[in-house]
Amino acid sequence: MEYLKYGEKELNHLRSNDRQLGEVIDRLGFLERPFTQDLFVALVESIISQQISSKAAMTVTKRVYELLGEITPENIAMTNHFHIQKCGMSLKKASYIKIAADAILSGVINLSEFAGMSDQQVIDKLTILPGVGVWTAEMLMIFSLQRQDVLSFDDLVIRRAMSKIYGIKEIDRETFEMCRKRYSPYCSVASLYLWEVAEN
Repeated sequence: MEYLKYGEKELNHLRSNDRQLGEVIDRLGFLERPFTQDLFVALVESIISQQISSKAAMTVTKRVYELLGEITPENIAMTNHFHIQKCGMSLKKASYIKIAADAILSGVINLSEFAGMSDQQVIDKLTILPGVGVWTAEMLMIFSLQRQDVLSFDDLVIRRAMSKIYGIKEIDRETFEMCRKRYSPYCSVASLYLWEVAEN
């Protein structure tokens, strides 16, 4: 298993720019978070994971692997919607996965181009797919493309953790952007610690 790459340089930047987050980093220590190098697999897994628990998502993903052998656009294109649905997801999600596979096979989306795109270009390209919103695109940028400066305003868990750390009842856009500026260019690493705060 491969993990997101960061080290003391990134952590020291966050410590020096944000005292409260620095205290969280010192308390939690180094966090290991796995990433999925295959962007299409990450996309399918993100669609599966929407609005269900992590445990349920793991079960459904396992069944999809059992059905397909390997998650590829070609294998999905050759599989009926209803067989994908029977892995434990809604027919709508199965349709989203089929549409994503078709978009890649038809050349509407070329995943190999993403490495050279800006964050906003990646978001714009991915969100043309039904079932893929800004948050999903941001998670793919962190956990597949390994972009280091992603902080999602649409992630309620992130904002809840900020509220807890800074003692602020509600994190509005202005406060969020102030935090983003302090974390940058290592917002993705900050995100790891904010998620951990919320989970604990």
